[in-house]
Amino acid sequence: MTKPEIIALISEQADITKKAATRVLDTFVDAVHASLKSEDGKIRISALGTFRVVEMAPRRGVNPRTGKEMTIPAMRVPRFTAAKALKQIVQGRK
Repeated sequence: MTKPEIIALISEQADITKKAATRVLDTFVDAVHASLKSEDGKIRISALGTFRVVEMAPRRGVNPRTGKEMTIPAMRVPRFTAAKALKQIVQGRK
């Protein structure tokens, strides 16, 4: 599903204009971004799951173009853990 499809769905189900639905979706995405940038780095949506930030340690890697070993620096990366309800829907149990 693409962003325009999500906007159309929100617009239809909430009985609002597509412009308002776009603002709703953009606000939600901005809230997720702001939450992940914060100290806590976590946002939990009960029926969907949890977005969190994980610290990855520096590690060794190989440059695929040159084949040379290199050190990949430490970084913060987003992770998503699905909620139980979402897992059940995907498995067809709900």
